[in-house]
Amino acid sequence: MSAYPRFFSQPFRYLRWAAIEKPAIFYSIVIGSLGPVLVFTVPPIRTRLGDPKRPEIPLTYPVPTSPRKPLAGYDDE
Repeated sequence: MSAYPRFFSQPFRYLRWAAIEKPAIFYSIVIGSLGPVLVFTVPPIRTRLGDPKRPEIPLTYPVPTSPRKPLAGYDDE
């Protein structure tokens, strides 16, 4: 029978130890875990503050319907 990891027996004590002993790893995990939460909370907050949804970027260029004028004046012949 194996013992449980230290994290599962005393999670707050382990988190305090990790913040002191390995701060780069600890805080990168904390900041990374905030990403999925912010995906669902930031858009409604922005809408409430008056920043509407921006129009989508066009994926095609509008083709003109008029006939094209032939180019003249460029000595590339």
